[in-house]
Amino acid sequence: MPDTLSRKSLSDEVASRLQEKISLGQYKPGDKLPIEPELMKLFGVGRSTIREAIRILVNAGFLNVRQGLGTFVESAAASNEPFDQRLKRARIQEVDDVRELLELKIAEKAARNRTEKDIRTMEKHLANRKKAAAEGRLEDCVEADIHFHVSVAEATKNQILADLYRVISVHLKKGFLRLYKDTEAFKGSHSLHEKLFKAIVAQNAAQAGDTAEKIIGYKYGHNPK
Repeated sequence: MPDTLSRKSLSDEVASRLQEKISLGQYKPGDKLPIEPELMKLFGVGRSTIREAIRILVNAGFLNVRQGLGTFVESAAASNEPFDQRLKRARIQEVDDVRELLELKIAEKAARNRTEKDIRTMEKHLANRKKAAAEGRLEDCVEADIHFHVSVAEATKNQILADLYRVISVHLKKGFLRLYKDTEAFKGSHSLHEKLFKAIVAQNAAQAGDTAEKIIGYKYGHNPK
């Protein structure tokens, strides 16, 4: 039975599945991959999707195409894989672990460095989040949630932190849309988001960091007070 593919980009998904098989040792360095028709059958996709997936993994250093011989596994761990591509095959928990480490320091630095313009931007996204959650519009709610946290990252005035959070947030959004079926968790955590906002406005870095930690815990069901 072919694997079920759910993402919009089939080639990215096939590349992710193939890379996972390499990491798990199903295909070892030096092994030759199955021929295209077999891969097409395995993943239930067309020839162009398989070729694009292989191109992605060749560029990342996982595979090597030898003319007339086939496609071979080059390495189980690519050293030149772009960070954004690496995130595409990461588990949501892995991405969120990184987010957790960033979120605490981002909240603290935002409290110290925010401007009045930052406050207005955060307030707007927070209001959109609350409205979308109350109306049960999951995708809009997730979008507003991500925008709010990105605006907090921007308030740090550290462009590297902000850019890194933006890259991660793209993958967080996809993960949240798979993880959550409705907006209940977002409604439940809204008071914590308001508390975070108020701590940043008050420039209370310690409270901002503490509240950010509680928000992370809430999203995975711990519901800390």
